[in-house]
Amino acid sequence: MKKFAALLFLLFSTLHWGELIAQVNPVDTNLYRVLKYNNQEYIGRIVSDDGREVLLETSALGKIFLVKSEIQSITIIHREIDFVGDEYRGIGVFTTRYQFSTNAFPLQKHENYALINLYGPEVHFSVSKNFSVGIMATWIASPIVLAMKYSIPTRNEKLNFGFGTLLGSVGYLNKGKGYGGLHWAMATYGDRKNNVTLSLGYSYLNTGLQSGDKIYQPGTYPITLTNGYWGFANLTPLNFKTPTTKAPILGIAGLASVGKKASFVFDIMFIFGKKVEENRSQIYQYVYSPITGDPSHTYVGPINSETKTTNSLNCLIMPGMRFQKSENKAFQVSLAGVIGYSTTQLSSQLSSKRYSFPVPMCTWFYKF
Repeated sequence: MKKFAALLFLLFSTLHWGELIAQVNPVDTNLYRVLKYNNQEYIGRIVSDDGREVLLETSALGKIFLVKSEIQSITIIHREIDFVGDEYRGIGVFTTRYQFSTNAFPLQKHENYALINLYGPEVHFSVSKNFSVGIMATWIASPIVLAMKYSIPTRNEKLNFGFGTLLGSVGYLNKGKGYGGLHWAMATYGDRKNNVTLSLGYSYLNTGLQSGDKIYQPGTYPITLTNGYWGFANLTPLNFKTPTTKAPILGIAGLASVGKKASFVFDIMFIFGKKVEENRSQIYQYVYSPITGDPSHTYVGPINSETKTTNSLNCLIMPGMRFQKSENKAFQVSLAGVIGYSTTQLSSQLSSKRYSFPVPMCTWFYKF
């Protein structure tokens, strides 16, 4: 009887100890993405972690051991958010971008991307948490633009704020004389797959190019006769500052998932431009001697100036579709176009015009 009681006590203790162990070490049912330094990634559940190796159970390869010194990051992922069908897509590095504008979502650490447009390439890097830097250019590397963005997450995962800036130069096309910039703030509501962004910014552009007729220093310049040839004095041209076009910008953009591998993208920008310049003119003529009829001097009259003010409203509409074949590649096409209206005030004359033209765009995205 004593032996039977001892056996029951041992059996009860064993079962009870097993329950305690199960409570202390619960089974980890989370799904993880393990990224190695060579950019290989594995998706699965962590069976064990002894500090040196991680035993990962994957659906494709079964159970595999991964050396921790070769692992760059281990992150929890969610099937209902990070998968399209049975394919892992993650939060998506490309979801930070629409067509031209961006949203307030940050680039994740070690997630950089490049894109190729018809007009030129871009590349953007995640420098630190919530801060990214990029370069935008044309195929001839002029003009070239420095892009920076800082994201400000909130406690509400669906509400994010951010600031961005573009600083550009015309480069070697005009000996570096032209410059421009765009600075904006934005607010994004939604998640990575379905969101809308409202942005407000201020832009300016100075091409550094001279416009209009040449203007010279007023005065009288003698004309001389030497060895049977008339000699005309060299006129001194005057240089004027090129006017800067300034424009507040209001933007609204959004992204909506419409299938497993497709998303609808729209990007609309209202640009309120203003340019103030001086229309200059002067009399330029040869004066002849009333006695001999020969030219005596060149007369350059005073400079007459009229202020010319041009106000414009341009709407840049960029609806398109994005097709993402994998986490690392995507293609986007936009049927973009510009609709504009401008008025020009010169003295007492006021003129206006309407215009529109297409700007089709194709973009290839690459994550690296």
